[in-house]
Amino acid sequence: MAYPLKDGLAAQISRLQNRLAARRAQRSHAVTGFVSQPEPRSIGLFARGKQLTIGNYLLAGHLIEAPGKPLWDAPTTAPEFWVAAHGFVWLDDLAAVGDPIARRCAQDWTWEWITRFGKGNGPGWTPDITGRRLIRWIHHALFLLSGRSTAESQAYFDSLSAQTTFLSQRWQASAPGVPRFEALTGLIYAGLALTGMENEVEPAVAALAHECETEIDKFGGLPSRNPEELLDVFTLLTWAAQALSEAGQPVPQAQRAAIERIAPTLRTLRHADGSLARFHGGGRGMDGRLDHALAASGVKAAVGTGLAMGFLRLTGARTSVIIDASDPPSGRGAATAHASTLAFEMTSGRRPVIVNCGSGAPFGPDWLRAGRATPSHSTLTIEGYSSSRLNRGTPEVLADRAHVTRTRPRETADGHALRLAHNGWVATHGLTHARLLLLSHDGRHMGGQDELRAISERDRAQLARVQKRDPSGEVRFAIRFHLHPDVDAAIDLGGNAVSLALRSGEIWIFRHTGANDLSVEPSVYLEKGRLNPRASKQIVLSGHVGSFDAVIGWTLAKAQDTPLAIRDLERSDVPGVI
Repeated sequence: MAYPLKDGLAAQISRLQNRLAARRAQRSHAVTGFVSQPEPRSIGLFARGKQLTIGNYLLAGHLIEAPGKPLWDAPTTAPEFWVAAHGFVWLDDLAAVGDPIARRCAQDWTWEWITRFGKGNGPGWTPDITGRRLIRWIHHALFLLSGRSTAESQAYFDSLSAQTTFLSQRWQASAPGVPRFEALTGLIYAGLALTGMENEVEPAVAALAHECETEIDKFGGLPSRNPEELLDVFTLLTWAAQALSEAGQPVPQAQRAAIERIAPTLRTLRHADGSLARFHGGGRGMDGRLDHALAASGVKAAVGTGLAMGFLRLTGARTSVIIDASDPPSGRGAATAHASTLAFEMTSGRRPVIVNCGSGAPFGPDWLRAGRATPSHSTLTIEGYSSSRLNRGTPEVLADRAHVTRTRPRETADGHALRLAHNGWVATHGLTHARLLLLSHDGRHMGGQDELRAISERDRAQLARVQKRDPSGEVRFAIRFHLHPDVDAAIDLGGNAVSLALRSGEIWIFRHTGANDLSVEPSVYLEKGRLNPRASKQIVLSGHVGSFDAVIGWTLAKAQDTPLAIRDLERSDVPGVI
């Protein structure tokens, strides 16, 4: 099977160095067994494991149907598929099934990997993929070794030895962030669990502590501002800490402090249904994974009230609202940043209601670009423009980034209030977008007010120039509220409201004031692990800027409740930004 790889001189050099290191690692001292009994901590899906056993391989969003063929003979050249295959995360799913058929698949495919790729061949010899694979091989060692011959067991340990040696030589070549945390955690696992690898533990632990200090900020966030990446790092740090503690070795203070900083941030980014907010390329996370990771950490910190990795949270009873309340990521994070400034998601109990479209990365470059643009988020957009100019993939500072000003969430007589503004369209249109959000204490009412305003004389002159260029003399905008696919939306008779029916039986009513038009239009829900985007709907309030401003109010209220009046959002006790 040929595995297509990325082009570029740097990538070619890195692959050559990895291949040479992998081949040198074959001469390493052979591991003879485990120092201690490894315990599996990774979580798999039973249904996915059953699909694997019948030859339906769903990896990285690619479904390859190959009944009767081993995984390594799957008829595909998709690079993402093979990266996932060589990372062995699918072992979690087979272990979740745990029957003789699943065990035979896991064993056959593992020893086939040793035969085909164990000498340094294939795309699996990168530090991060090797770390990911080592963690799974060690987690599921008892599952894999049961019933195997002495010769087969020795081949397994020889491969573990070579992979550990390779990782000790090449972990520094991994990219900062999740890949490096993955490589170092794999190296710590191997050093603690395998005979003869004890000397690898201390330098790996020191390197991991250094990464905690340099990559995780004082508020428990990552440069990418991707909530799912933060969960990945948190899980790896927790696994490494548990492995060190069980081996009787101290956990570095820097690592322990990083876990304690991240936990409250993740709790803030956790919706009422237990899922993560979907921003900047991150997904909702596998069901139960976030709660499992938080419980395993032992950190009891409560949800914070301030910024958490640039996000703010409003909570009323069983309703949660999470808002992107900061500038888009810069530096390395700019390559995957979304133009989602002031966008929000809302969940009622166990049911997501308002969402962002999500990351289009699994569905190709066109979907990737579309998912990063402002219209794919639940916020206001000016026709044809995103609130920030998106970096197309180079790790430089994001050009023309929206800058956010905000007030801290505060209590009012009506609920939890928050006002924010950003200047993302000042340069292009002379307009500042301000958003006021209010969530009632009982979580049954949410109100918002969106404003576009030319503030200074300079801004007004810029707006006038833009208006003159358009034959209609208008600057058109739309406020989008993307709905989860499970929400059934319909415009009520008269066209002044939208009914939202949730699968829980709840009915929410959306109303507005000030918009020229209210419509329900098609949308998509971009979800990792699926073959195609899911069809969904979005509520769209559209209008145009008048002389120098536009003000649109809207409310969401549970049926049979009195909707929150727009005038309540204009109370003087809610601080303003513009």
